[in-house]
Amino acid sequence: MLETTTPALARLDAFANVTDLLARRAAEAPEHVAFEVPTDDASSWRSVTTAAFLDDVRSLAKGMMGAGLTAGDTVAIMAPTRYEWAVADLATWFAGGVVVPVYDSSSASQVDAIVHDAGVRLAVAGSRAHADLLDAALAQAGTDALGTWTMRGVDGIPSLDDLVALGAHVSDAELESRRTLAGHDDPATIVYTSGTTGEPKGAVLTHANFLGQVLNIAAAYREVVTPTGNTIIFLPLAHVLARGLQLICIASGMRIAHLSDPAKVVPALAVLRPTFLVVVPRVLQKIQAAAADKAAAKGLGRVWARAVSTAVARGRFAEKQDAGHRRRVPLGLRVRAAVFDALFYSRLRAVMGGRVGYILSGGATLDGILSLFFRGIGVPVIEGYGLTETTAPLTGNLPGRIVSGTVGLPLPGSTVRISAEGEVLARGVGVFAGYRDPRHDADAFVDGFFRTGDLGRIDDGGRLILEGRLKDVIVTSNGKTVVPARWEGAVEASPLVQHAVMVGEGKPYLSALLILDPEQSATWAAANGAVLEPGSPGELRAIDEPLLCAHLQSTVDAANALVARSEQVRRFTLVLADLDDRELVTPTLKIKRREVLHRAADTIDTLYRGAAS
Repeated sequence: MLETTTPALARLDAFANVTDLLARRAAEAPEHVAFEVPTDDASSWRSVTTAAFLDDVRSLAKGMMGAGLTAGDTVAIMAPTRYEWAVADLATWFAGGVVVPVYDSSSASQVDAIVHDAGVRLAVAGSRAHADLLDAALAQAGTDALGTWTMRGVDGIPSLDDLVALGAHVSDAELESRRTLAGHDDPATIVYTSGTTGEPKGAVLTHANFLGQVLNIAAAYREVVTPTGNTIIFLPLAHVLARGLQLICIASGMRIAHLSDPAKVVPALAVLRPTFLVVVPRVLQKIQAAAADKAAAKGLGRVWARAVSTAVARGRFAEKQDAGHRRRVPLGLRVRAAVFDALFYSRLRAVMGGRVGYILSGGATLDGILSLFFRGIGVPVIEGYGLTETTAPLTGNLPGRIVSGTVGLPLPGSTVRISAEGEVLARGVGVFAGYRDPRHDADAFVDGFFRTGDLGRIDDGGRLILEGRLKDVIVTSNGKTVVPARWEGAVEASPLVQHAVMVGEGKPYLSALLILDPEQSATWAAANGAVLEPGSPGELRAIDEPLLCAHLQSTVDAANALVARSEQVRRFTLVLADLDDRELVTPTLKIKRREVLHRAADTIDTLYRGAAS
């Protein structure tokens, strides 16, 4: 199958722009709790109703207008994920502006480039450091800037309360006129891609892109996104997936809590007890690895291994039932599952709050066995796929129709096509019209479809299976073309490996850099008598640790067994890297392969020392 389409489920003509999502929800259920916001001591949470959120949004929008923001002006928001981010996002749209999200971890040069390219006029900062970066960028850009405001009071820098005060003279009628000014085809946001293979580009997403996604996804996932449910958003709100999820929740009445500190997520799960979570695959790997470590510490390693295999078998059987297989779960599997549920599964569900009905995994390919494991413990994982340029999700598995190892069907209103070269092409309600710099558009589209740069295929059921990045393809010196994604994904299934990077362009054989997970590798080293010097800020350093290398050899061997001989890795080296370095890792935790290869050039040379070209 070379093309698959899912018809749209929702019409957009009843909505003028994105602001109608909030306005209509507030009219329908003003007293419904829309947000849970941490108190100052972060030990408890306060509720914010939809009406109260709308009031906050309207007040800030008036302040922006009072400060001089005009329709079509751009507003930069640079802050960690938090309630005020949501207020600033919607307020900008109410004031007729265009939102320019900036990752809170961005460097000065990145902030300068975004502010200049987007022509930012007004900025909202999360801290003094963010305000300083934005102020410097605005000054350097030389635009008619209106200033920078912080989300909370900082000495010497005006706050959002000060900005709100500037709108005292703006009438409700003036605000309503501005709110309803933008149409479907007008820009809603300019999102700069995180740039794993090159410089970030500003993708212009329209109000129709967001409306199309929000209304169609809400219709497709009615049993997941409900007014009685709640979620915690801990992905960066600068990422379009988090903002799209937020809009879906606002429009559907699902409660939202924001967290930016990873250390606070697990305690919050027990308090807020979410019904739905969005995570990257690495989070699921760490949950499973933590459970394995606890079992091993209690001398239950072999029992845990049986529990894992039972969960996978249970998950696989559930998928068969989804597909129409009517056979009842075998008695032996039911008995084992009940025993392991008491020992392990129920505790894992409790760690996640005890109420999670579904988890959405995105941002990277999820290992199929890991997906089956979570299905087997009673928490189905909905894997999806999308990009900034598709306004986040393009495809997704659906409740009751999950197939592990795939990223599902096109979401309503979307079409996926596979090119002759195997590239995934996209068209639909969420697909953008182009970049801010039209020079980038020339290679971005073909026959009306957006070129994703990903390789994939469509199975007989119309589901998309990803097979790697087009730019990551390796051609060895003997002419063999290798797509590294499957091998790398298999190795990254090990909790000890954060990133696997296959190398071998123009070389006689394939090698790999295994970038270690700092926490898991340190724990393993301490438990096994290995010597592992801690990493340093900004470093990427090869290490020689025989015990750990021997341990991971089995992981490499298992990955080699999954691929053809010409795709197998002959040599590898272990690497410690600063995974907080945004020159090395994107804000969404994807490795910047080009930068890794550049920094590790000498290490890579040692892997081929003495080899014939």
